[in-house]
Amino acid sequence: MTARRVDFPAWMKKAISLSTDNEVGSVLERNRLNTVCREATCPNRSECYCSGTATFLIMGSVCTRNCRFCDIHSGTPSPLDSTEPERVANAASELGLDYVVVTSVTRDDLPDGGAHHFSNTILALKAAGVADIKVLTSDFNGCIECVCMVADAKPSVFNHNVETIERLYPSIRPGADYHRSLRVLSTASRIGLPTKSGLMVGLGEHPEEVIRVLMDLRSCGVLLLTIGQYLSPTQKHHPVVEFVSPSRFDWYKEKALELGFVAVASDPFVRSSYMAKQMYDSLRGETGRHDFTGNLEEK
Repeated sequence: MTARRVDFPAWMKKAISLSTDNEVGSVLERNRLNTVCREATCPNRSECYCSGTATFLIMGSVCTRNCRFCDIHSGTPSPLDSTEPERVANAASELGLDYVVVTSVTRDDLPDGGAHHFSNTILALKAAGVADIKVLTSDFNGCIECVCMVADAKPSVFNHNVETIERLYPSIRPGADYHRSLRVLSTASRIGLPTKSGLMVGLGEHPEEVIRVLMDLRSCGVLLLTIGQYLSPTQKHHPVVEFVSPSRFDWYKEKALELGFVAVASDPFVRSSYMAKQMYDSLRGETGRHDFTGNLEEK
């Protein structure tokens, strides 16, 4: 696809303050940890940091795949550090978190894709008193036993993102497979874990293709959904084909709720772990109904 310049519309302009980076960042640096907030250049970083939230990125900051939408570096990762689960737990304790999100780079170089490391991290967080943990995993190269290993540690939410429509996988996610991702989610759902997935729009998909993805996710038992605008990290990445209007994001949310999703965050600035705790609380029915743009609506 030939790159072309697409001007930012008014609704994509957002003030970003990094005044809280030092406070949260110092805890992360002390514990020698990475966050997807920084590595993936998330536009919601300051908002999440202000609430004392960070999404821990385990297993290093180098990915074995080279997806054309992602700003995380691709290459040969370092060996796993067995002390990392404890360091994640220490940081969560220092930040006073009762809901923690843990994700990772894809580690196709490891026989289990890092599933055992995920499990150890979940168990370390639980031992540190963290009440609820969401994991956002890779597809483990289709290894169902690896999915089960992570599930056996009993995270509160099992998240795996399909990221885009099936037609765009060869150009956007050349190392992944759409139906493999669906099998990962279906496996976690059958085990009994609440499952979550997310996708980006603006990559060249058609609305009816997005609805097809939502139907596929529901058929896998997925209950929680995020939809956000794709933003190209650099000119070397896949270009933004379209800036999707807020009204279409609202339409996607309406259709998703009609299909039976319990909680949906659909907004240009939504990312996979944005307001993750609020979505989980809605799943448990504890905090009323959220619009997932930062406002709690009355019951």
